[in-house]
Amino acid sequence: MGAFSRAAQAPSSRKTKVVVSGVALISAAAIALSGCASSPEAETPTPGEELALKIGTALPQTGNLAFLGPPEEAGVAYAASQVNDYAETTGLDLDVVYGDSGDTDNKAYETEIPRLLGEDVSAIIGAASSGTSLKFIDQVVGAGVIQFSPANTSDAFTTYDDNGLYFRTAPSDVLQGEVLGNLIAEDGNQTLGMIVLNDSYGTGLAKYVSEAFTAAGGTVVAEPTYNTGDTNFSAQISEVLAAKPDAIALITFDEVSTILPNLVSQFPADKLYFVDGNLKNFGDAFPEGTLAGAKGTLPGLSVDSISDFTGELDAFLESEGDEPLEDYSYAAESYDAVILIALASLAAQSTEGTDIAAKLVEVSGGSGDGEKCTSYADCADIILSGGVADYDGISGPITFDEVGDPTEASIGIYQYGDDNNYTAYNG
Repeated sequence: MGAFSRAAQAPSSRKTKVVVSGVALISAAAIALSGCASSPEAETPTPGEELALKIGTALPQTGNLAFLGPPEEAGVAYAASQVNDYAETTGLDLDVVYGDSGDTDNKAYETEIPRLLGEDVSAIIGAASSGTSLKFIDQVVGAGVIQFSPANTSDAFTTYDDNGLYFRTAPSDVLQGEVLGNLIAEDGNQTLGMIVLNDSYGTGLAKYVSEAFTAAGGTVVAEPTYNTGDTNFSAQISEVLAAKPDAIALITFDEVSTILPNLVSQFPADKLYFVDGNLKNFGDAFPEGTLAGAKGTLPGLSVDSISDFTGELDAFLESEGDEPLEDYSYAAESYDAVILIALASLAAQSTEGTDIAAKLVEVSGGSGDGEKCTSYADCADIILSGGVADYDGISGPITFDEVGDPTEASIGIYQYGDDNNYTAYNG
């Protein structure tokens, strides 16, 4: 895998504004803030000290979100390379220790998190799964280390007692649920069935999809759940089909690959709706046209709108001896997470997790009335000159609130074609 080979590293009330036309643009005010106040701001020495920053990743190399591992790790590696390319100017160099989060079934995090903490990292990027992150968040923040997820969307983190050390570049499922529920209703569906992963991500997202759909006049007629590690979904499929819904939302992770063959043989694909946990390019995994017309949502700007970034990312991978990506889900969010951590470390002139956390809101533009900048080098120059940087990332403006949630986000809407791959939907 080149420079960041995974094998080599193993030890092995919120207000929203929505515009639906391919991308739903969301502006969110903070909701319940109890128990999650950010750390007090650290004093900032004059920039220029040598800083050896080390971060870890706990991203899914295995488990039911393993398809998200490659784009997320690629985003981390590309950001780290840009930080290190500017190290001679900033005095900050970045080392990344890669690790596997696994999932709540294989529990890879049980050995990987202690290994990463033993490496004396200042922050851990991950996990992708909200349910998996919740399994080790106390261990990470209890050690004074930042946990920063590029993909956690459960609303549980908004009010979690995290000592001001948890951040994410993905928006809460409150937002994705609203967009998806309204999309299903706007497509003319009056009844909805859902197959739902029984964890904080699945049940939380299902709740907000249901609320939006019913507020638009629809009725949820079936909502069977399953658990991580399950391999047979015939009971859930039978239950949801027996309710004869107009549409079915699949709120799952990669178990969808097992669910789909049985489901699409009995239900029209153009009435199926996917979510970020399972939206991927299936290609030749199914016969041509199997998923034609199905739709789905994914937090973040559309791949088309960040084509410069994805092209640069693939060029970077090829220069490191790796293959280009087939999927870019959460690559931009992972990239932005690393850039923000590095900028916060530079602003704090510290590699202590608590000091970095105290500057993360500021460098995101959430406080300090900073100067807008869109690259690590430009933002670093502002900080080194004594100013306050406000980083607007590849994944969006970000702008953290005081609990580490992004206050602005985009939810992309996609549709599958005859090739069983998805593209931006502009209907």
